[in-house]
Order: sequence, then structure tokens, then C-alpha cells
Amino acid sequence: MRDIALTLIFMGILPFVFTRPYIGIYLWTWLSLMNPHRLTYGFAFTFPFAQIVAIATLGAMLASKEPKQLPWTRETVVMLIFILWMLLTTFFSMYPDLAWEQWGKVWKIMLMVYVTMMLINTREKLDWLIWVIVVSLGLYGVKGGIFTILTGGAFRVQGPLGSFISGNNEMGLALIMIIPLMRYLHLQARHIWIQNGLMAAMVLTGIAAIGTQSRGALVGLAVMGVFLALKSRNRLFLLLAMTIVAGAVVKIMPQEWHDRMASIKNYEEDESAQGRLNAWETAFNVARHRVTGGGYEAFQPGLYYLYGDHSRKLSSTDAHSIYFEIMGEHGFIGFGLFILLAWFTWNTGSRIRRLARRTPETAWGYDMASMLQVSLMGYASGGAFLGLAYFDLYYTLIAVMVICSLLVREQVAAAQSEETTPVRGSAGPDIRVSADMREFNRRFQ
Repeated sequence: MRDIALTLIFMGILPFVFTRPYIGIYLWTWLSLMNPHRLTYGFAFTFPFAQIVAIATLGAMLASKEPKQLPWTRETVVMLIFILWMLLTTFFSMYPDLAWEQWGKVWKIMLMVYVTMMLINTREKLDWLIWVIVVSLGLYGVKGGIFTILTGGAFRVQGPLGSFISGNNEMGLALIMIIPLMRYLHLQARHIWIQNGLMAAMVLTGIAAIGTQSRGALVGLAVMGVFLALKSRNRLFLLLAMTIVAGAVVKIMPQEWHDRMASIKNYEEDESAQGRLNAWETAFNVARHRVTGGGYEAFQPGLYYLYGDHSRKLSSTDAHSIYFEIMGEHGFIGFGLFILLAWFTWNTGSRIRRLARRTPETAWGYDMASMLQVSLMGYASGGAFLGLAYFDLYYTLIAVMVICSLLVREQVAAAQSEETTPVRGSAGPDIRVSADMREFNRRFQ
């Protein structure tokens, strides 16, 4: 029944992609983040829904007469170099079969990120993209929060089988990343029932993140919560509310959860932590000896045998960190590009915040940039203990930041032009762009 329902929904939306290609981005995002096909039990489980959408979206975009322009910013340039470098490392990978299989997944994600930046070119379209992201993952957050409350945290919240977020650790990271996006929509909402619904979703999603019993998610949630309070309106109230809710949830969690979280401090005695340290040291050693790293999926038993510390517990086939995953698989050059991309994105958010303050029309841009920064901080902190370096949500948020910067810049320029336009028939002053605006434009070229 689920298979038929999903197929009918898919076939009902797909025709609209051919007339409005940007709808394909929404459909792709929903399929790649929520993975509804992984919730089925029949033919739909392995049916290539996302591949069909990608082909349809690309075809419709190329056939469309609407102007299409790829924004060349610091982020898009560095991301392209990063992609090309990952392709190069795949040629020199230690496990070619596994590496090429993973490359086949990554380049498709990256391609659709660039397509997103070409098709989502208005605030309305951008807000709808945020809604799609929030609904796709928020359903798991709301469901997981209710599940955690009803079971007293006795079971772990996990994602759909066979997806990027199938494990409790991966699901925990995804949930903390969407809470700031819920906050953005909450700030923009004008109807009280939407505001209340989003607030309830934020609380339940936070509870679900705790319910994953992921130590990395707990660290990420704490860091994200602090930044969320600092970058939000009514920060004192929000921080107090989050503290009260988190404290109440922690009280109902079973002793097993408390013991697991306590291992964060006692990592010397924890086998899992020792496995992480071994993975991180191994990644560093690989990068030291191989310029191109080990390639995709390099974290195999053979890698630990060659570059690991045999006195420590052998790790699983996981880097247990987005940073060491990139370092071990793509070397120091890949690691540098990964960090540079993150820094440019964060820096763009800060510049948007400064620019958007200047006009009432761009207040939404200030809120969006702020919440994107909080989401990225959640990924940066929680991802330090989790190997999810190619998570499509992270790269989608980079695209959202780029689109937001372009839209805010256009709005500010338009507002300043209206303010400096002389009255008809008068000499009026010369129209000049402010020094701040010139600097913003220069840096984003």
C-alpha cells in the first residue's frame, strides 16, 4: 500500500517539473532527505525515484527559455575545485571499486546543488525550499520526540533503513541541523497556529535528538542551542526555555542513556572512544603518507593495519568525524578545501547579517543567514564525532546561503537606488552606492 501511495504522489507531482523546473528541486530534496521510498516494503524500496527526478529537472531546465545563470561566488568556485579534487583522489584510491561506487553518489548530490542555485532565484522559491527541508526531516523529529516521551527514552530514535540518516548518530545530526530552520520559519510566520506548530515541532525535534542516544548529537545540540539563543530575538527567554525543556527530558531518560553520555568525559575507559581515536590517528597518518589520501571508503581493516595504532581497539569502517573522514579519504588538500568552503560560507552569512540590517525589506535575510549559521555550527560540532562528510543537507544549506546572499544584495541595491533617485525635473544628487555596498559586491564577485 505504501509503495502504491508513494508512486501515485510521485507521478502526480512529476509532470509539473517539465513546466516549472524548480519544482524538481523540491521533489529531489524531499526524496533525498526524507527517503520516503525507504519506508516502503515492496518495489518502491529500490525504485530510482531520485534519478528520474534529476533527469527530468535537468531536461526541463535546459529546455526552458527562462534565464539560467550559475552564481560564481567564492563558495561555488571552491566547491567545484573540491569536487574535481575528489574525482582525482578516486583515481588513486586504495579500494577502487568501493571508491567509484561512492563517487557515483557524491557527484549526483553536488550536481543537484549547482542546479538548485540556478533554479531557486526568488525569495518565495527559497522559502518553499526551506519548508521542504523542514517537513522532510521534521516529520522524523516530531515522530521521534513523541516516541521518546511515550517510551521514556528506552529505545533509540533512528532513521529509515538504507539512507544517509539510517543510524541513530546520523539521525541525531540531521535533527539538530533543522531546528534553526524551523526557527527561521517561525520568525517569518504571520499566523498564530503556524507559529505554535513550528514551536512545538522545535521542542519535539530537540527531544528526538536526545532520544537518538547519540553522544555526538548531544554535543552538537548543546553547541547549536547556545548559538541559536545568541543569534535569535528574545535570546534570554529562548535560552531559559531550552534549558528547562532539556533538563526535563534528561530527567526521564533511562540510566543507560546517562551512562552512555557520561562516557564523553571518561573516554579513556570507553572502547568506542578509543576506536574513534584510532580512526582519527589513522586518517592523519594516511594524509601524511599519501597526497591524495586513501580515496572514498578507505576506512577498511587493511587501512588500519597499514596506518593505525595496533595497541588501540580496531575501529569499524567509519572515520567517526567529518574532518578526519575528508582528511583520510582526500588528504590534506581535500581537508583544506573542505574547511575553506565552510569558512567562506560562514563568512558570507556574517556579511549578509551586516548588510540586511540596513533596510526593512531585507530583515528576512538577516534571520535566514543567522539561522543558517546556527545550523552549520550544529553540523560542524556534531559532525566532529560522526562520519557524515557528504551529507546532502550540508551542501544544500551552502547553496541556500549563496542564494540568500544574492537576493539580499539585489534587494539592498534596489532600495538604495530608490532612496537616491532624484525627483523628476530636479537636478538631484548623483546616485552613488555606499562604501559598504561596494565592498560587499567586490567580495562576492
